[in-house]
Amino acid sequence: MLELNGITKTFGGIHAVEDVTMSVAPGEVRGLIGPNGAGKTTLVNLISGLLTHSAGSLLLDSEPLDHLRAHERAARGVARTFQNLRVFPSLSVAQNIDVARYSGRGAEIVEAAIPEFGLSDKLNQNAGSLAYGQLRRLEIVRALALNPRVLMLDEPAAGMNEQETEALGRSLTWVRTHSDSAILVIDHDLKFIMSLCDKITVLNMGAIIAEGAPEEITKNQEVIDAYLGETDERAA
Repeated sequence: MLELNGITKTFGGIHAVEDVTMSVAPGEVRGLIGPNGAGKTTLVNLISGLLTHSAGSLLLDSEPLDHLRAHERAARGVARTFQNLRVFPSLSVAQNIDVARYSGRGAEIVEAAIPEFGLSDKLNQNAGSLAYGQLRRLEIVRALALNPRVLMLDEPAAGMNEQETEALGRSLTWVRTHSDSAILVIDHDLKFIMSLCDKITVLNMGAIIAEGAPEEITKNQEVIDAYLGETDERAA
């Protein structure tokens, strides 16, 4: 289980993340939504170790992560993708996946994930030659090579059309049935988030303003005012 207790991050007196307390259980898919600048990516950066929190504590299966650097957290099974793609374009798809492997721990799920994510016939291609949606899928498979205990996806459906997004949702549902990872997903595609996630946490100005099942979040007036807006299309 991933546990955040009072996580706070300040930049020059500005609270980018403020007193965030939440937990994500093994096998759970948690959505993280909110307006631009709400602190979502900053929170993922804090969990993965790219940033250091100003206050609070992080635990993974009751073991503290606070003192660990990013690569040490990755070795513990904290995996992520990025809002801005970070693949090695001059390396093959297979080589991109291999750079994330730790002692073969993730071999079994990765070998199954490669065809599930439509990459079987791309393994020998340079990653730079892939279409955008395939690059997104490659990042997820590479993250799975860590055999993650926590898998964090930062806008995995960004730039995808409706058909690609639906296919991605099916693949991520496959991941949850083949892994006990705690999965945290940031995305602005509400249809995608609402159909994929068990529970949703909403951030605004760095703080949690609501948590609950998708149907509860869509009816929460504070969330509507801060993010969803008064429209019947929000749950479409």
